[in-house]
Amino acid sequence: MHRPRAKRKKRLLALTAAAALAGLGLGVPTVTAGAAATPDTSAACDAPDGRIYQVPGSVPSDPGSVIACRTTALPHVPGNIPMHAWKVQYSSQDNTGKPVAVSGTVAVPDAQWKGRGSRPVVAFNPGTLGLGSQCAFSKQLAGAFQDEYEGENIAALLKAGYAVAATDGAGYLDGRTHPYVSGADAGHALLDIARSASAIPGSGLDPRAKVALWGYSEGGAASLWAAQLAASYAPELDVVGDASGGVPGDLKVVAKGLNGGPFAGFLVDAVLGLSAAHPRMPFDELMNDQGRETLRKARSHCLAGTISTLAGQKIEDNTKDGLSLEQLYALKGTDGRTWGQVVDAQKLGVGVGRPGSGAAYEIGFPVLQYRGALEEVIPIETEDATRTAYCKGNITTQWKVYPGEHLTTDQLAKDDTVKWLGDRFEGKPEFGNCLLP
Repeated sequence: MHRPRAKRKKRLLALTAAAALAGLGLGVPTVTAGAAATPDTSAACDAPDGRIYQVPGSVPSDPGSVIACRTTALPHVPGNIPMHAWKVQYSSQDNTGKPVAVSGTVAVPDAQWKGRGSRPVVAFNPGTLGLGSQCAFSKQLAGAFQDEYEGENIAALLKAGYAVAATDGAGYLDGRTHPYVSGADAGHALLDIARSASAIPGSGLDPRAKVALWGYSEGGAASLWAAQLAASYAPELDVVGDASGGVPGDLKVVAKGLNGGPFAGFLVDAVLGLSAAHPRMPFDELMNDQGRETLRKARSHCLAGTISTLAGQKIEDNTKDGLSLEQLYALKGTDGRTWGQVVDAQKLGVGVGRPGSGAAYEIGFPVLQYRGALEEVIPIETEDATRTAYCKGNITTQWKVYPGEHLTTDQLAKDDTVKWLGDRFEGKPEFGNCLLP
């Protein structure tokens, strides 16, 4: 169980002070519980840029603790929106509960918040960006590299007056591998950057502010995992809604559709990501020479390179014995689990229910799910099945289908999603449309 909010807040401030004394470059102003106007520009977050992506010697055991931060500009958030932004390294937990450090971005618009209560926070998880270290969303938003496609999503949130806490996801620190599509790793990282936002010196954010979750594609799976884990992992957060689009809900269905196809690079990333998240499973010893070269390419590329250089790759061609997906699923790790069990554990919509239902994942806020009618990357059968599972679990679920393919649907849904999140912040009722086909 996590500490009550007051004790946890004191611990965060104490850790921040200790980090400053250790030379991590953190300013330590007092953040009052009601702070919700504009950022305090007198506060300093001046850790060197490289420090944000350096693996720390130790990680605080309290998730959401700020480890290092630095002020930054976000040239790839369009619109010249007056804001204050920070790169941040914060503490989280991996799928085993081990403390890990994660990088991300927090941005707060300069415009005074005129809504009810404190300025809300949207915890945002980007879609697939690739596994190369240069691909981190925080680096791309800050202009170091450009392959991302959701700067407009961040802009729309800031224009609406909301603070944004955008995680890179675990594994973008130096020498690490992003645990791509590992549900618990992703859900923890997203919830913990929401926790860390108010602890950034000068952010002016209230730790009691309302929080919403949002992501598309890989980000949609991450935000839906955060929704499932919120009540048990971060009960002190006031999460009021989740928006998840293009969700790869069942990875076995997705893998079958990707294998050997034009988007096979995403399957390669998933294989690498799950092997990083589950080191007790067999992996390196299964690869042949082609497999090792395929993995090298995946580790170095971002989105466009992943698609172009790994198109058409088949799992069977990359393993020593020509193993099929089904044969790989049958292999066991040193803990006795099979790869099939590991992959099944990432399936979304299993064991969901309302608060008090006794379900494994109790969700007490509305969920928006959406996809494109012309979806060509994620099999629509698994997107539809995830929505159906939520409806069967009696989760208030709004469902939308847009007239686009995978990438364009992200942008087609942007304005609707920001409005839907705003309605949740305002406390407007949402009844869902589960009774509709």
